[in-house]
Amino acid sequence: METEFKFHIPAERLAEVEADLRQGAVQRTRMQARYFDTPHGALAAAGMALRLRKEGRRWVQTVKAAGHGLLQRLEHNADLGAARGADLQRPDLLRHRDTPVGERLVQVLQAAGEELVETYATDIWRLTRDVRHGDALVELALDVGKIVAQLPAGGPMRVAPVCELELELLQGPLAGLVALSRDWAQRHGLWLGTVSKAERGERLMKGVVHVPAVKAAEPRFGDDRAPDGAALQRLVIAACLAQILPNASEIAEGSEDEEQIHQLRIGLRRLRTALRELAPLAPGLDPGWDAPLKRAFGVLGAKRDRTQVLAESRRWMAGSDAPALHLAEAADEKTPAAAVRDPEFQGVLVALAGRAAEDPAAAAEPLDHEATLAHLRHRLRRLHRQSLRDAERFDELDDDQRHRTRKRLKRLRYLAEFVAPLLGEDRTARYLAQLRPAQDALGLFNDQVTARRLYEQAAEQDAHAWFAVGWLAAQQPRAAKKAGQALRRLDDAPKFWKGKRRR
Repeated sequence: METEFKFHIPAERLAEVEADLRQGAVQRTRMQARYFDTPHGALAAAGMALRLRKEGRRWVQTVKAAGHGLLQRLEHNADLGAARGADLQRPDLLRHRDTPVGERLVQVLQAAGEELVETYATDIWRLTRDVRHGDALVELALDVGKIVAQLPAGGPMRVAPVCELELELLQGPLAGLVALSRDWAQRHGLWLGTVSKAERGERLMKGVVHVPAVKAAEPRFGDDRAPDGAALQRLVIAACLAQILPNASEIAEGSEDEEQIHQLRIGLRRLRTALRELAPLAPGLDPGWDAPLKRAFGVLGAKRDRTQVLAESRRWMAGSDAPALHLAEAADEKTPAAAVRDPEFQGVLVALAGRAAEDPAAAAEPLDHEATLAHLRHRLRRLHRQSLRDAERFDELDDDQRHRTRKRLKRLRYLAEFVAPLLGEDRTARYLAQLRPAQDALGLFNDQVTARRLYEQAAEQDAHAWFAVGWLAAQQPRAAKKAGQALRRLDDAPKFWKGKRRR
């Protein structure tokens, strides 16, 4: 089992990272690896990697698989000694016998029923240094090199550069690894990368440029259906980061995929809800984490408004003789990539990943399970009642107040999703089914308000935009009425937070 952070290094920061690493005793090693899989990629599909790697003069056979949590991976290394490359045509699976990852490897290959074939290779120069941080011993490894894949049927070779820094905990407390990783990331403008060399090799071999956005998933409670406050915090934060980190990694690398931006924004909203609503369950959540998350969320929201919301507004006005308009981005507007690469934002992600990986048993004075349930029921009941109060006076609220109502409803939804396994999944699902129409109606109204404001800004430069402003203003009373009606129907939804837990 290994516990590590991996960061992408911008090309312009490589020299300073290497100079910093060389402030202590370092070791430089050339590592040339060959990766193996079945012809149909059974190992990659199972999140596993199998390689033979020459490290200096020695060969090491390694199998890796996803571990428990965000920072851990199952790994087993077999030192093959100073074997000749000609002697290593195929990996020897018996080298990993009687290890958890070795057993998983055999199961996947037996189910696939295919022989192993060589898929891609890496050629890396690694510079390593061991660093003490408090009671923790951490290995810093700077990897610079390339991944090479031969396309099928004798196609051309594809090459991708590698430039990354890994920090692995060798011994001691996790907090030391987190603090050191956060310091290096913020000092050198690094960003968390979630794509391993094996995954990059798979993409290179298959010619994959864009990958699907990662959507939200429920926390993984496993057999622990009676967590205390610290355990619940950890599980929910881990679930939020499982959506945030892959999308953020792709965007930081330069992806402008609208769905990845959208899903990252959803993940950040869910995370901010978790930090706000679950903070009383156990000490240790830093209120200062919210500001960098909020700034990144705002940049992503501005991008979303200029793409999705305006595209929707044009669809709404189709057939109304609306003039064609193009809303240029502000010259000083921050890009999603810049927002994700921001050192403070990356520092918060590192801190939260460390928090999610902590042993909850070590938490100081968390609420016990029954007190945790009491807090959750109180917050759900309060958010529900506040939403109903807003529903009764919805016609009297201004646009900003209605927007706050929508945000409160989202917090109610996300909190319900977080704790559904604890309070009854079936009843929670019925409640959410009745909440969804209200959220959709409020979302439509908010999008119309946002589009109108954008067109009002555009009208300062192009008078044709006043047509859209007038059209949208005419639609808003009807949209507001529908939103208020949908919100009032939430009163009939089953109060799933009442009574005993149902599985």
